[in-house]
Parts: sequence; structure tokens; C-alpha cells
Amino acid sequence: MSIHRRLASQSTIIFGARLGGAGLIFLVQALIARMWGPELLGEYLIVIATVNLIAVVMPLGFHTVGTYFAAEYRARGERQQFVVFLKRSYAHVVVALILLLIAGRPVLDLLGQGDSVLATHFIPVVLLAFGTAMVYVNGALLVGLKRPLAGFFADTMFRPMIVMAAFLATMGFASAPEGFATMLWAIAIGYVGIALVHFGFVVTSVPRLDDTTPVRMLESRRWWRFALPWVLISLATDFFFDIDLLLLSHSLSREELAIFGVCTRIFSLMSFGVAAVYAVTLPDMFESEANSDREAFNRKVGDANFVASGLAIVLFVLVAIGGPFALMLFGPSFAVGAMPLAVLSLALVVRSVMGPASIVLSIHDRPYASLPSVAMGIGSLVLFNWLLVPIWGLMGAAISAIIAITVWSVGLWFIALRTAKLDVSIMQWFRNRRNATVPAE
Repeated sequence: MSIHRRLASQSTIIFGARLGGAGLIFLVQALIARMWGPELLGEYLIVIATVNLIAVVMPLGFHTVGTYFAAEYRARGERQQFVVFLKRSYAHVVVALILLLIAGRPVLDLLGQGDSVLATHFIPVVLLAFGTAMVYVNGALLVGLKRPLAGFFADTMFRPMIVMAAFLATMGFASAPEGFATMLWAIAIGYVGIALVHFGFVVTSVPRLDDTTPVRMLESRRWWRFALPWVLISLATDFFFDIDLLLLSHSLSREELAIFGVCTRIFSLMSFGVAAVYAVTLPDMFESEANSDREAFNRKVGDANFVASGLAIVLFVLVAIGGPFALMLFGPSFAVGAMPLAVLSLALVVRSVMGPASIVLSIHDRPYASLPSVAMGIGSLVLFNWLLVPIWGLMGAAISAIIAITVWSVGLWFIALRTAKLDVSIMQWFRNRRNATVPAE
């Protein structure tokens, strides 16, 4: 099977599962908005954004490089080295959980958030963050072991099912706040259970690896060299809109925050479809680099980027057409989010066309080279939120986001071109096609 067909087939399955799961999540959010009010939906989105940001920090970046090292150790037959990496990754999550339980409430009081929704539902928030962090690590390792379907399904399918079941069990509560609190407890306990089952898939995958190379004692230095910058990159890119929602929580009303939050969730769904393309081909890219096959590496980057860019354009068109109808499910007040959603969708096209520069820089042993562009992107977001949101509200927030995404995407592309001598944009695919046809002529 050609790489185009394999990318399309596997990423379609993963994206289809994500689409089904997102449908459940959107239905729950729409029901929360209609039955408990947009304000409570805004509180829910703040909880989820905070959980995501805490969870991405708990493994200390090891989940962000888990796919890379799992693929490398699998390709080289280094089972023992993989087991050491695995233990270190999960140890970080457990230690972070203990620290959160001990110091979390005092920190919230110190920040003046002692009466916030996070403090009110502190234990469910911590448990949900723990389960989410576990799934992040599990998924990264399974993708690197060439089990992308097992890697993604815990988050794409089972988490939405837990959320739906929890809401259905609590929607009949007489008091909306009481129902909301019980729902968070049910989601947290259920997702921790899913995370532990997911962890079992990782454990059962270990015996399948070859074991031909002894453990290298100083390998942990290399892990940290990649993990530390990548936790910052992941925070600023994969969880860009979680950061944005927390920034906007002080300048938008809870109803406006709920509307923008729904728009960003739709964008995140689209982003996942593009990320699934890269997830399918990442292990092959890592193997090509490990084998010093630069031609194959360039070809795989170009092919993956072509499929990702094409998918981003298709998704932009679909959202531009169907977005207003999807937003109406949440209530008439959500219709104002149609144009901001279209602007956000265009940002995904920009990001896809410019290519996976951060990944390529890390593969070429330059993980820190991404940080200046990422910092510029976040700085642009803060600046333009301050300038545009008070004037244009939701549209100002959307324009600020696309400016920030464009700044960091173009910056990363330029750095990859200058340092790794590789054009990771869509032009790489056209260049590969041209080179392939020259000999035939």
C-alpha cells in the first residue's frame, strides 16, 4: 500500500473516531448550555482548559517525545532502554499528582482563586488531570510502537462516552450546580479507570519489542534535552486555545467565553484530523532519520504535508458551510460565533501549509530552535487580545488567534529552512514530485 493510501486510510479511521467522539462532546456541551445555561458551560470550559494545561505539564515533557523515543528504541531493538524511559515517564506523572494534592489548594488561595470553580471542584479537577496525563503518555508511546489506533482511541472515543454517561446521569438533578459537581466527579473517576486500562495496552506491547542492545546509562540526558523544550512547545501549540480561553476569561463575559470556547473546540477537532496524518507517518520518518536516509525522510515529510494541507482545506470549506448550523445547536445566542469560527478554521490551513517544523527540528537535534518562534506566537496572542478584543469582542479574539498562529508557523518554517536546511512547507511535496518526474523524461 502506498504511503498516500496508508496515510489516508489510517488517519481517516482515527479522525472518524475523533469525529464521533466530538459529536458526543458537542451534544453534551449543547445540552449544558440549553439546560444549565451558557454561564455554566463557560465554567465547564474553564475547568477543561485548566485540566489540559495541568495534564500536559505533569509528565514534564516526556509524553511529547514519547513517540520519538518509542519509535527509535523499537527500530533499534532496545527494549530495556524503552522500559527505563517508560518508568521515568509515569514516575513524573505520579509525583506531580502527589504535589498537586499537597500544594494545589494553597497555591489557588495564594493566587486569589480560593472561591473559583477550580477550588470548588479541586479533587475532581486533579483526578481528571491525572487521568488525562496518563492517556497523553500512553498514547504517545503506542503511536511510536506503531499502534496509532490504540494510542488515540482512549481520548477520541472513550472519554466522550464517559462525559456523555456522566451528564445523562446528572441532568435530572434539581439544582444545576449540584448536577454539575456530580458530573465532574463521575467524569474524573471514569477517565482515571480508562487511563489505567489504556496503560495496560502499553504494558502488553513491551514484550513485542526486540531486545538486542543493553541499556545506555547516560541516555536520560538526551531525554531531558528534548523533553524540556517540547513541554513548552506543546503547551503553546497543542494547547494554544486552552491558554487563550484562560487569557480571555478576564475580558469576555461567561456567555461570550462559552461561544468562543465552542468555536475553539471545533478548531481543535479539525487540528486533530491534521495531526492524525502526521501521527501515522511519524514512526516511518523517525526510522528514515535513524537510518540516515535523507531522501526517504524528505519524501515522507512532503507526502505527509501534502495530505495534511489538503485535509485542512477540505475541513475549512466544510466548517464555513456547516459551522453556523452546528453553533445553532447550542442556542440562538451562539450564532454570532459563525464568522470567528471561519477565521479560526483558516488558521489551520496556514499551519498545515507551513509544515511540521518543530518535529523536524527535534529530529535534526535542534529542539530548542523552536522556542523563539513559539514565544513570538504567544506574545502576539497576548498583544492582539489586548488591542482587538475590547473593540471587536469575539471577532477580535479570532483575529488575534490567526495572527499568532501565522507568526509562529512562518517563524518555525524559516528556522527549519535555515538550520536544518529543509523546506517543510507544502513546496517540499511539489519539489519531490518534480524530482521524481525528471528521470522519467
